[in-house]
Amino acid sequence: MNQRVEIPGLDSFEVRLYLKRDDLLHPIISGNKLRKLKYNLQRAKKEKYTKLLTFGGAYSNHILAVACAGHEHGFETIGIIRGEELQNQWKDNPTLKRAFAYGMQLDFVSREEYREKNTKRFVEVLQTKYENPMILPEGGTNALAVKGCMEILTEEDASFDHVCCAVGTGGTISGVINASEQHHTVLGFPALKGDFLKADIATFVKRDNWNLISDYHFGGYGKVNEVLVNFINTFKKETDIPLDPVYTGKMMFGIVDLIQKGHFQKGSKILAIHTGGLQGNIGMNQRLKQRKMPLLEI
Repeated sequence: MNQRVEIPGLDSFEVRLYLKRDDLLHPIISGNKLRKLKYNLQRAKKEKYTKLLTFGGAYSNHILAVACAGHEHGFETIGIIRGEELQNQWKDNPTLKRAFAYGMQLDFVSREEYREKNTKRFVEVLQTKYENPMILPEGGTNALAVKGCMEILTEEDASFDHVCCAVGTGGTISGVINASEQHHTVLGFPALKGDFLKADIATFVKRDNWNLISDYHFGGYGKVNEVLVNFINTFKKETDIPLDPVYTGKMMFGIVDLIQKGHFQKGSKILAIHTGGLQGNIGMNQRLKQRKMPLLEI
């Protein structure tokens, strides 16, 4: 569903802004996580895997999505969690607590070990320890995930001039680029600092009608300040659409800022992808409260 976004003060710029509400696809496996898992789950069933293993941090949307998908589709699930200090604290973490409730086995490793997650040695240890699970990468990005994300855009989206997407590991925007029309300009808003994502995305895409706008990461992955929190709360009040502060909040902040700076030509029609991730807002509020900052309105 594409929802028109009307924000006071933007009318004078004569652009039309819409949000594709992929966050409404599923109450837990929302947005791009459902898209990324679709064909991976089909492969797991076809090849008769009984276990899914993946990686993530303390508040990972992907970890919770895999746990829920495993519960719904009859797979055992294992989550390799970054940070051994969480071993005795995870019950206070809303994301990990829910993943455990869906049956996920949580394996906490040090940050040093976690950095080795893609090495042959580390993978072989996991294959032996957990008896040959199907291993999904951190964030869920692989060729099958990109295939699933190609289904985000539909025929009705051909009328847009610009398609905007938050970027984490690059899988979602890769699918969007591959499914885009030649007249589309696809803009990615990275949640991480650094320019390495361009090379990652280039391994999956077949078009050159895209660019990354790296000015709105707010200091890096998971970094949040009062300006962003206030923007998200105001956006929800004005549109009744909730955003998350890690991905969609930063993207929408960037889009609105670019509109106000005249980046888009008058008459432009912009589609932004709401990739979900709202489950993380509860955990983010825990962190904001500790820092004595304003809270997200949930």
